Amino acid sequence: MDKHLEHMPVLSRGRHRNPKRGACFMELASYLAGERWSDHPACTHPLLAALARLVNDNVNDENRAALVPLVPSIIGLTGDDLRVDARIALRCATTALPVAAAERQLALAVSVLAAEEMLARLDGAPPGRLSEASRRALDEVPHASEQARRFSRAAKITEKGFRRYAAPNAVQLAVVGIVQACVNDPDALLRRLLEETIADCAAMMHGTTPAHEAMTAHGSTAAPPADGPAGVGAAPEAAVRV
Repeated sequence: MDKHLEHMPVLSRGRHRNPKRGACFMELASYLAGERWSDHPACTHPLLAALARLVNDNVNDENRAALVPLVPSIIGLTGDDLRVDARIALRCATTALPVAAAERQLALAVSVLAAEEMLARLDGAPPGRLSEASRRALDEVPHASEQARRFSRAAKITEKGFRRYAAPNAVQLAVVGIVQACVNDPDALLRRLLEETIADCAAMMHGTTPAHEAMTAHGSTAAPPADGPAGVGAAPEAAVRV
């Protein structure tokens, strides 16, 4: 096993032409899955893969190497259930919202409400359902949360718009928000985000609810539909790969 690992591609930022030049997280996943070399392999849900690429590109070299054990767990997590996109977006937004700078909080709060609305709709639940994780995250930023609710009441969300714009924007905004946050160890938070999102996806695709996530309704706090012209706010300034 050790001899085999000596010949594995080394994780580094960005795309790579072939394994000799290194690999990003998803290129290594394609390698291990026996697919054609690619950072967009078929073995992983596209939005989960986007999060993995963003985390790969935004941690330092030492912490990137520590991501290698997570690669096998992402292989085979794929499908077209929109609940998966919504759960990924929700995990990302609720993780980033409490630590993000003020200028990113509104877009992230809108992302939380949009993901909750989509999950409620897909589950056939009444609008306004909030998970405990969402409630806690929104309570951390009351001003942005109130603005997000006002914005959401005037916006309409569609399944196509959510998958194409809102969910990917939530993932990108969350990663940039964490990278630029005033926290002691943003790399550790990014790794935890990736680990927990992989666990969420594995649980959903295996037909169970993650034990660490309460996704049931709590109280009567409203979470109206949310979706702007481009999903959930403008793309962040940082040039990040999705």
